[in-house]
Amino acid sequence: MPRATETVLEIDLKSLEHNYHFLRSKLNQETKFLSVVKAFAYGSDAEKIALTLQDLGTDYFAVAYTQEGVSLRNAGITKPILVLHPQPINFDVLIERCLEPSIYSPKILKEFLETAKKHGQNNYPVHIKFNTGLNRLGFWENEIDFIVAHLKGQNHIKIASIFSHLAASEDMTEDEFTRKQISTFHKIIVELGDQLGYTPFRHLLNTSGIINYTDAQYDMVRSGIGLYGYGNDAKIDKALKPIATLKTIISQIHKLEPGESVGYNRAHKSSGYTTTATLPLGHADGIGRHYGKGKTYVMVNNKMAPIIGNVCMDMIMIDITNIECKEGDEVILFGPQLSAHDVAKTANTISYELITGISQRVKRVYVP
Repeated sequence: MPRATETVLEIDLKSLEHNYHFLRSKLNQETKFLSVVKAFAYGSDAEKIALTLQDLGTDYFAVAYTQEGVSLRNAGITKPILVLHPQPINFDVLIERCLEPSIYSPKILKEFLETAKKHGQNNYPVHIKFNTGLNRLGFWENEIDFIVAHLKGQNHIKIASIFSHLAASEDMTEDEFTRKQISTFHKIIVELGDQLGYTPFRHLLNTSGIINYTDAQYDMVRSGIGLYGYGNDAKIDKALKPIATLKTIISQIHKLEPGESVGYNRAHKSSGYTTTATLPLGHADGIGRHYGKGKTYVMVNNKMAPIIGNVCMDMIMIDITNIECKEGDEVILFGPQLSAHDVAKTANTISYELITGISQRVKRVYVP
């Protein structure tokens, strides 16, 4: 790949393919695979990523909101798409574009049932989400009777799957809690299946669940962060390949004398003769102010340079005093050479927040 000449997010689709096959290799052959492509495919490019995964053979997709699913349909995605957090105002569009809703509360169940009836739907697929301990979205175990009462005697919607979400599958110190979630989920699917007279397909595991709780893979698993190269575990991270590299260039170099300041609020003052470089990206591009003031490093010609002063809206300043470089040279903010996990950790956050926060004004380019 040519060296960057502007700020770009470089996306390696071969690495995506590697991650997909690695995660698939942990599963039984008959287990379905759901690829999570919400939030612009974790900050990359949802349409390009989804089309690649569809070609690779993924069975399902998931997005957070209806419009994300609409964009995938417009791009040519034909595989089933689960909308994880649908809102009633979008139910008409959801049905028109053949998207499948997560039904997570009595209110959502009743309103989607009415919408399906209005559209004359017959056995429209829905996915019933249960809360087994994350306490975010989902029916409670004691609401099974309510669900069955509303589904019996109608043919407008039909449960395609039952699912839940693990709260701490990456943290083996919480193994007891995770095992309790798995046990609760199993109890729910047995009881609901008995009352329905059939068993919808079942899914519980996220990326860390695939790695740590393979015995609970049921009929399908869901992977988001793993597809993009991060596994919430140092050993797994070595087996995965980050698909995105955020690159920029040095716009200008400054020579500072002792005591001179850098940036807004004079947040950095040089303690000696200092050479700084200004980069053309900032918090409007997803690199927040919490990465400034010397906490976080970038890579310049294979050497680490700290971000100094306050991150600006469109610019970042770095200390290159001991680095041989020139204006126009490439700078890497994260990627295979500099893990987004490690970069995020310097600012007391996580890789998810860093990679999903990259602005859409940053140009996306692809490794050939």
